Amino acid sequence: MVAWFQALMPKQGRFFEQFEAHAATLVAGADALQQLFSGDGAIAQHIADIENREHEADDITRAVLQDVRRVFVTPFDRSAITDLIGVMDDSIDQMHQTAMTIDLYGVTAFAPDMRAMADLAAEAARVTAEAIPLLRKLDSNAPRLHQLTERLVALEGEVDKHHAQGLRALFKECGDNQTMRFIVDREIYSHLEKIADRFEDIANEIQGLVIDHA
Repeated sequence: MVAWFQALMPKQGRFFEQFEAHAATLVAGADALQQLFSGDGAIAQHIADIENREHEADDITRAVLQDVRRVFVTPFDRSAITDLIGVMDDSIDQMHQTAMTIDLYGVTAFAPDMRAMADLAAEAARVTAEAIPLLRKLDSNAPRLHQLTERLVALEGEVDKHHAQGLRALFKECGDNQTMRFIVDREIYSHLEKIADRFEDIANEIQGLVIDHA
């Protein structure tokens, strides 16, 4: 009975292709986020771009979760697959939350530290997109994966510095007279910081795969 059931199940999934497609949405979403904070005047377009990329990422995530249940043979433990796609999806979800906050409050001007954090998010997305295809051959790619994940961790540290620096400057600028501006900008800073945290989570998941399989 078990053998008959297994024969009906797909033997292999498209996990590597799906991871790489999701990483591409991270890059596109982060690039749109970077442009959003650049102050080029096309805020509505950049917000729409981020929202579209987030929807694409959700579709890919659902496909991965379906394949995990359907496929008989997986390249990694099923929990590792779901954990990795989960933190990747959390990254673009935070980009989307950032964009939605900006849209909700009609923010049109961004502090230098916000722009720097958005720039670092774009770099983190590109680092992730370089790392993901290397999962196909963990043994030979382990050294490079270690370098890339260390870079993601370092980028998170840089974001933390801009987060603290930006909040200090914001508090001084707002004083007691611009409470609403302080609340709104603090929320934007928080979302930007969480984007970096999620990329660090991606680094941790990749490092775990290297340790377990390389």
